[in-house]
Amino acid sequence: MKKICLLMLLCIATISSKAQSDLDALLAAGVDDAQRFANDYLAPGTNGLMYSMNANWFNTADAKPLGGFEISVIANAASVKDENKSFLMNTDLYNNVQFVQGPSSQYVSTALGSNDLDVVVEVTYEDPIFGSQTEQITLPSGIGSGKINLLPTAFIQGALGLSKGIEVKARFVPKIDTDDVAISMYGAGLQVEFTKWLPADKILPVAVSGLVAYTHLDGTYDLTGSSNLNGDNQRLENDTNTWLLQLIASTKLPIINFYGGIGYIKGKSESDLLGTYEISDGVFTKEIVDPFSVSSKASGVRGTLGTKLKLGFFRFNAEYHLAEFNAFSVGINFGFR
Repeated sequence: MKKICLLMLLCIATISSKAQSDLDALLAAGVDDAQRFANDYLAPGTNGLMYSMNANWFNTADAKPLGGFEISVIANAASVKDENKSFLMNTDLYNNVQFVQGPSSQYVSTALGSNDLDVVVEVTYEDPIFGSQTEQITLPSGIGSGKINLLPTAFIQGALGLSKGIEVKARFVPKIDTDDVAISMYGAGLQVEFTKWLPADKILPVAVSGLVAYTHLDGTYDLTGSSNLNGDNQRLENDTNTWLLQLIASTKLPIINFYGGIGYIKGKSESDLLGTYEISDGVFTKEIVDPFSVSSKASGVRGTLGTKLKLGFFRFNAEYHLAEFNAFSVGINFGFR
């Protein structure tokens, strides 16, 4: 789970933990090159995370009546496809980086994949005394060495029914704060059942609702223990925000129900490498402050199919989402309506 938390933040953590001396070289080659690589390397992971964050916002279109409530423990997982595990790195777009072997465009691992063989690049930088210098570094593989195929998230969620088919929702992850990582997540949603406004609502076998939901994640990764660069207050900070618009339909049966719908997800993840970093060639030292920020955006349509079992106060639901990152989710729910 700690590796997943790091993935939520920034790929440069993987770079520093797998090849700490390479961070010196990558930053020495230029902030622009380091930023370009980090952005392409990280984007599939943060985009998949945004889809995982938005699973299981609902388990029925039938809004709770006034005072009805439900408390849920939810576990989600977005699946990682093969195309998410690599990206085409074109060194012609870099200022001071080129592959040691092969063409200038090659597929290399993202944060979700792995390099079957070491991929070595040559980094060029300017030394004040000796002029142009080169150094070879090995590009990092992903967090799972090619074996990680799921991006998990988990929440505690609550829902409360108001009048006229209106239901409010909230979800959160209690703040996790370890020596290196601090992460928290929260969200809020509003579901409105349109069929509650119809005169025949009580006899209709189905319900139809609309949902709008917002989810926020923020995290910090302290680089002090893993970076071999001198400096101060070295850290990674991440801020991820998503919106979900969803149309929902479900059956209205006493025990087992089925639900589904179509929705649209839109989100943005921003990660900042902050603090001071001292790049040294043994004679001269260059200080870099707050080196760079990277961001990724996700947007797309998703379809949802799910089922819910109700036994008194206890409910269990499972659902599957078809989207750019397919996702599966289960929920254990306790409620009264």
